[in-house]
Amino acid sequence: MKKYAIVLSIAGSDCSGGAGIQADLKAISALGGYAATAITAITVQNTCGVRAIHAVPPEFVKGQIEAVMEDIHPDAVKIGMINDREIVKVIANSIRKYQPGWVVFDPVMVSTSGCRLIEYEAIETLKTELMPLSDLITPNLKEAELLLDRKIETLEEMEKAAKALLRFGSKAVLLKGGHLNGSEMTDVLRFANREEPVLYKGEKTESRNTHGTGCTLSSAIATLLAQGLSMEQAAGKAKQYVTGGIFHGKDVHIGEGHGPLNHFYAPIPMKIKSFPCERI
Repeated sequence: MKKYAIVLSIAGSDCSGGAGIQADLKAISALGGYAATAITAITVQNTCGVRAIHAVPPEFVKGQIEAVMEDIHPDAVKIGMINDREIVKVIANSIRKYQPGWVVFDPVMVSTSGCRLIEYEAIETLKTELMPLSDLITPNLKEAELLLDRKIETLEEMEKAAKALLRFGSKAVLLKGGHLNGSEMTDVLRFANREEPVLYKGEKTESRNTHGTGCTLSSAIATLLAQGLSMEQAAGKAKQYVTGGIFHGKDVHIGEGHGPLNHFYAPIPMKIKSFPCERI
């Protein structure tokens, strides 16, 4: 019997279509997976910023997850924006109950436009409840600085920060370097059971269309893990996919702020192998 690689995205909804659940659906589909969703919050936002956030009641988040888990049986779970600490607990309990094959957690705390997306009291709950259950967490520099309460301004500091983030209990950390100054963009992958980091290095594309890049990357990794790739392979190919999406979407005008990347710029399974991205 044929079967898709199934990914459940647990995240917030972006009505402008560039990030959150909407970006996850696009990325998972573009990479050949089947996307199911559990919505944690409804946001009022566009490319210029977030205007309001309405958390979905925890029992409805729980119900969505249970409905998908008990019928569709996802191979991987991607967790994104969670605004409320009670929803964090519901998701953690669901992960413990159903034990999906892969858990990728993108600790979304600040939007591309700079808006805070999480209640402060929920941050500690993320650390204690969700990160220990995650195979991979994928913070950007701003999120890592918030989690560690320190500045990160160089590649050396990124490597140390990625190692420090492992103390929250995840099996691996992919610290994204898109906000680092310079013409290169390096992501740092660290494993809890391995001393040396893996560095993914690529040329930075100058573009204001970067809305939803973090959501897209974590969803891409979850999809590739569900398709049987190793963590190191999945992180590298997902970075290539996002880099290509930024490059092919840089000249497209959608909205007056930070527009989205191009999720469907090519038949991904073919294109992904040839897009230039150096691993060092």
